[in-house]
Amino acid sequence: MRRIRVMIVDDSAVVRQVLSAVLANDAEIEIMGTASDPVFALEKMERDWPDVIVLDVEMPRMDGITFLKKLMAEHPTPVVICSTLTENGAATTMQALAAGAVSIVTKPKIGLKQYLQDASDDLLHEVKAATRANVRRLVPVQNAPKLTADAILPPPTHAMAQTTDTVVAIGTSTGGTQALEAVLTRLPRVTPGIVIVQHMPEKFTEAFANRLDGLCQIEVREARDGDSVIPGRALIAPGGRHMLLKRSGAQYHVEIMDGPPVSRHRPSVDVLFRSVAHCAGRNALGIIMTGMGDDGARGMKEMHEAGAYTIGQDEATCVVYGMPKEAMKLGAVDQELQLEHIAGAIGAYGGCEPGHCKPAGT
Repeated sequence: MRRIRVMIVDDSAVVRQVLSAVLANDAEIEIMGTASDPVFALEKMERDWPDVIVLDVEMPRMDGITFLKKLMAEHPTPVVICSTLTENGAATTMQALAAGAVSIVTKPKIGLKQYLQDASDDLLHEVKAATRANVRRLVPVQNAPKLTADAILPPPTHAMAQTTDTVVAIGTSTGGTQALEAVLTRLPRVTPGIVIVQHMPEKFTEAFANRLDGLCQIEVREARDGDSVIPGRALIAPGGRHMLLKRSGAQYHVEIMDGPPVSRHRPSVDVLFRSVAHCAGRNALGIIMTGMGDDGARGMKEMHEAGAYTIGQDEATCVVYGMPKEAMKLGAVDQELQLEHIAGAIGAYGGCEPGHCKPAGT
């Protein structure tokens, strides 16, 4: 069987050495080269192109984001970002994901060698998952700026009378950052409350949510314990912690809690979907989108059995048709939709007028 050929691009010699040792220890992976910056990498890749690139963000001569954009425009290639876990780094990494990176692996500024060795299973999983990614689906999308002219585009007068009796639950992983952007930026300001699990490490979810909040008409933020699930708001589970839906009377809120990884993930889509099945039942819409593995499939089955309507992203528009495929196998999906139609389905579920449920220009 042909091995996965990996190029490592990082200005730290220690990182290059440790990453090479960790990845080369797997019989399925071959290190075809390393480079201290993208310029050196491009020179090497002219002779031999890799299957996956493990890429730092901050480097001399050409930064990782510029390199990533160049790759996606000229030669789309699966890229795993390996970035330091800082607030500024998180924001930078969000830009990298928006530019087309498949996934991210965090690295601290101290204790780097030991950390990368301890996190070898996660790194190997992300590199192998990247080979299955349909990177042409990661071409950056163009979005209109956030609309703030409420006086010109007021919400329907009847919408404010809606309660939080209904809720939308979304689960996604590899390729999900851009898929969520494509969906959420198309939603009108008055939309059912949304709860989201996107597989992402601690710290990065806040930067991701903040970026989406600047693009969307709805409010998007990283969930805090006790946050209300209300129309026009999307809550994204914080990295490293589970998020559950809770109900008090007719009002929904979220609980953020620690616990072991479920389906290899924390936050877990299965955990969220099960809580939605219990608390919302038939008053929920479940959506499972692009991602590696099967997290969310069983939880969506529970939602389906509780009477919720369930949607899976179709294979053609997934970066990785893993999670939706497993949900389909379980008979948990009522309908498969292309990515560009999911926002319309959410709008229709929320009772939006047809003109408000379509992307601009359609």
